[in-house]
Amino acid sequence: LKPLKQLLVERTEGNPFFLEESVRTLVETQALAGEPGAYLLIQDLPEIHVPATVQVLLAARMDRLPSAEKRLLQTAAVIGNEFPLPLLQTIADIPQAELQHGLAHLQAAECLSEPSLFPEQIYSFKHALTQNVAYQSLLVRTRQPIHQRIGRVLEEQFAETAETQPELLAHHYTEAGCHKEAAGYWRRAGERASAQSAYVEAIAHLHKGLAELQTLPETPEHAELELALQFDLATSLIVSKGWIASEVEQAYARAYDLCRLVGETPRLIPVLQGLRRLYTLRGDPGDAQRAQKLAEQLLAQAQRRNDTALLQEAHWAIGQNHCYLGEFGPARGHLEQSSAVYVPQSLNSQAGRDTAGTQIACLVHTAYVLWVAGYPDQALDTSEQALSLAHELAHPFT
Repeated sequence: LKPLKQLLVERTEGNPFFLEESVRTLVETQALAGEPGAYLLIQDLPEIHVPATVQVLLAARMDRLPSAEKRLLQTAAVIGNEFPLPLLQTIADIPQAELQHGLAHLQAAECLSEPSLFPEQIYSFKHALTQNVAYQSLLVRTRQPIHQRIGRVLEEQFAETAETQPELLAHHYTEAGCHKEAAGYWRRAGERASAQSAYVEAIAHLHKGLAELQTLPETPEHAELELALQFDLATSLIVSKGWIASEVEQAYARAYDLCRLVGETPRLIPVLQGLRRLYTLRGDPGDAQRAQKLAEQLLAQAQRRNDTALLQEAHWAIGQNHCYLGEFGPARGHLEQSSAVYVPQSLNSQAGRDTAGTQIACLVHTAYVLWVAGYPDQALDTSEQALSLAHELAHPFT
């Protein structure tokens, strides 16, 4: 066996997985006989062919499987590197006894690992390359319907998975070519990642959602979905790249255009708020005027709707603009009006978190104004109030 060992090491460049698969192939093709650790060479060395890549070798091994087992392996590969038994059984749509027999044979062939049994029976491919080769062996037109079926089954029968892993459904609908469903689930995946402060992941999910929308015709429904994606993208970009990043302005500007295209939408207010704050903080020539116009739009909307929370936000926005322009008298007046209409609510509710966030920002800027105006003790007290409320809110970015 010594010459064969040398040949295998040279051909596989010592890669352990490639070596294992090469030996297993030689056994299956009857070039080697016997048991592991005591093999005998049956064929002459010059007759032995070792594929140039492990992918070619794996594909050849899969072709030697019985057709039913190869089809089962390919179906499992479409689900992913790991797959729960109940999901595979639903997707494969074969009798349980036949399924168990097929899985046992694939384990014996070392395509699959031993399943984990808790909280449910979950199988996995022994190596990611095995899953990849099995997946790529299917034509796109063959695997697309499988992806679509997986997405539908996850929606209808695995509600908890759909809730906790929306990116999984988004992936399957993307690969299935179901662009509308994919965009919706990428948005939900972005929301979930953002809620867990995983902003880089959220940005990646939201970009994928926007890419899916590019393939769809322009309709009011699709414009609404893009508006939600662009707004969520801007929010995550602010945390990861800062308020004045060019990508933040692009997302907000597109969202603002979509607001005007869609018409009456609750998204208009947060988009106005975001654009106004960006222009206030960036400080380029002309930005102060843009910010003030947007803040006045907010105030007009608040007064028209008789919305206390929006009135709080609008006065804080105008006060912040005056503060950064060095106009401390008008700034203090609007900031005090903002605090005067703040109504504390349960911080467990979204409305309570939003108004508390605005109040914290208002107190911070009020402290700036008081300090510059010559009232350091009052400024310190106000800062401590802001910090206390921020701790109570328990939102890391705030």
